[in-house]
Amino acid sequence: MSISLAALAHPLHLWRCLLMPALALCLCLLGPFPPLAQAQAQGAAQESVSERALARLVERASEVSRLHAIVVAEQGEIVLDHRLAGPATDQPVNIKSLSKTVLAALAGAAIEAEVIEGVDQPIVELLGSRIPADADPRIDQITVEHLLTLQAGLERTSGRNYGAWVASSDWIADALSRPFVARPGDEMLYSTGSSHLLSAALTEASGESTLALARRLLGAPLGITIPPWPQDPQGIFFGGNDMALSPLALIRLGELYRLDGVIDGVRVLPEAWVEASWQPHGTSRWTGDNYGYGWFITTLAGERVYYGRGFGGQGLYVIPARELTVAITADPTPSSDGARFNQERLHALIETLLEEH
Repeated sequence: MSISLAALAHPLHLWRCLLMPALALCLCLLGPFPPLAQAQAQGAAQESVSERALARLVERASEVSRLHAIVVAEQGEIVLDHRLAGPATDQPVNIKSLSKTVLAALAGAAIEAEVIEGVDQPIVELLGSRIPADADPRIDQITVEHLLTLQAGLERTSGRNYGAWVASSDWIADALSRPFVARPGDEMLYSTGSSHLLSAALTEASGESTLALARRLLGAPLGITIPPWPQDPQGIFFGGNDMALSPLALIRLGELYRLDGVIDGVRVLPEAWVEASWQPHGTSRWTGDNYGYGWFITTLAGERVYYGRGFGGQGLYVIPARELTVAITADPTPSSDGARFNQERLHALIETLLEEH
């Protein structure tokens, strides 16, 4: 580099001559700056949940009776592991109807493993001889997807019909013999019978029990324990109720969905399965929330939230935009005063976490 005598005669010119080439060299070494939008996105992605938000969440959780535990993961790391009552957070507990979300994941894993063909496969192909001889011909129209979205069209086995259904000698035949109250694919009819038909279909297609299949396709890749749970009179593991998973295991399941079906570098769910699972197919007549493949869809504190739920206060929430997964467990037994647990109380806890800064 040459510097003229004229430049040396003026200090300002001298500094310019010395510093500008050095600055240019530094910029070359650093590489191009990202566009403003990209830089803002990177900054937002690095924003983490605050200690204040977690402390406020713990405070609010202590005000919810019958709550057992709440675990929060951010970007896959546990940032809160809080037990209020009941077993430790690494011990399996009854997650009630949150089992439907687990069963939906198992169906996806079964498609990825080519145990079943896909969501458009008719259930008559899978259930075979389990279809009652006098079944309504419209049974032929019910697909795997209709069971996942609770849109089979058959009269519900839940609610006031639940007791008679589980007291029957053949849960599958009973569910399939109920009258059609809607066309398959139309109205969402919350019915554990539909989920149980899915469990039976997975058993028939795989030649394994739903328990063995769940341990192989979910338990092994997620590194979680899946203990046995109740079976129907024919030995089919209860589809959609009474599974037992620990809060930490639920976090792993939620993370599987947050990471688009891949965990620890292993694809467990088919490509685009999570996207399809989180697309609205029906609407709950009780909450107004949309429903996909085993997941409810709502908005809390301005964020899109996907959640599974179970009787008594069991919940699994995934908030992709904030890279958060939250598992909540509670006493699964009916309250002595007969009061039902209000899902809005869990939603309020999630809003606390999202709103506090």
